[in-house]
Amino acid sequence: MTKVGLLSDTHGYWDEKYLQYFESCDEIWHVGDIGSLEVAQKLAAFRPFRAVYGNIDGQEIRQLYPQILRFTVDGAEVLMKHIGGYPGNYDPSIKGSILVRPPKLFISGHSHILKVKYDKTLDVLHINPGAAGIQGFHKVRTMVRFAVDGGTFKDLEVIELADR
Repeated sequence: MTKVGLLSDTHGYWDEKYLQYFESCDEIWHVGDIGSLEVAQKLAAFRPFRAVYGNIDGQEIRQLYPQILRFTVDGAEVLMKHIGGYPGNYDPSIKGSILVRPPKLFISGHSHILKVKYDKTLDVLHINPGAAGIQGFHKVRTMVRFAVDGGTFKDLEVIELADR
């Protein structure tokens, strides 16, 4: 079993609560708009770290992290892309990959809106962890914790951080 801490859209904002809430996690995944190398480095120093870059990320981050990341963890194939849409409205830039070879879990960010939705047609779980940073229109900062166990997902928790 792998416990995952998932966040997005930090936009360069650092909060020590990231580490506090991800203490029980085996890995941390960031789904773009990291915003600063410092945020990525602090998370990577704390736990094994996987990330994709987002539309606001500069060349330093784009050289270290891909736009799209597909990998397998604990029996489940995962696909991450910052701008990806959601079931019923996948972004054209990723739709082909999802339709041709659906992952078990598709993760995107960008909207700053927390969303967990199951695509029954493709048998894909979609998670957008919302935004953990303070930039943007969102009122509540959110992150997600969950476990991957033998190709299934369980114990999903939404973490609401203090108001902006």
